[in-house]
Amino acid sequence: AMLKAQPLSPSAPPHRAYHPGEPQTMYATTILCVRRDNKVVVIGDGQVTQGSFVVKDNAKKVRRLQNGQVITGFAGAAVDALALFDRLESKLEQYPQLMRACVELAKEWRSDKVLRRMLNAVLVVADKDISLTISGNGDVLEPINGICGIGSGGIYAQCAAQALIDMPGLSAEEIARKSMKVASDTCIYTNHNYVVEILDCDAVPEPEESKKEEPKA
Repeated sequence: AMLKAQPLSPSAPPHRAYHPGEPQTMYATTILCVRRDNKVVVIGDGQVTQGSFVVKDNAKKVRRLQNGQVITGFAGAAVDALALFDRLESKLEQYPQLMRACVELAKEWRSDKVLRRMLNAVLVVADKDISLTISGNGDVLEPINGICGIGSGGIYAQCAAQALIDMPGLSAEEIARKSMKVASDTCIYTNHNYVVEILDCDAVPEPEESKKEEPKA
């Protein structure tokens, strides 16, 4: 029998993948996180696409939080991502442990119907200990090998990084840049203007709670 291609939904924007019956959205960008040799790199492209047009080529989709101790990148609407950054920073003030803060953010994002409909983005978050992806579906996922990619080109960059991670002599930044080039050459919604943030795990100060001196006998 001949297989027929599914028609695109009239309401689906050209820059998003449409899957009938599935709520999952593919965002037009690429964000990649690579962890190797006590270095964590989050890299993102700078292209902003509106329909079939490129409206900006140097957007900054990667930023630091919590005095530089946390790096995060977003795929999705910029306004929604900024709102999520603010909420994540608020959660980090309440819960200094990144995993706990992200779980609390995901719970709030998932349980609030208005918030879930308004905030249309996916985040990659990393500190010296852990890398996570957070979505409005309530997912908080930790990759096994410290590599995670989001956005329309995320899977290309992630697969390339997984292939390079065992290559000797390559730093986390070199792996991230080579992998992003694969995504940029493959995904039409990802360009070659990269924003890179690097976290040196050895240089990150310990949280204040762990610095408390033990009572003297």
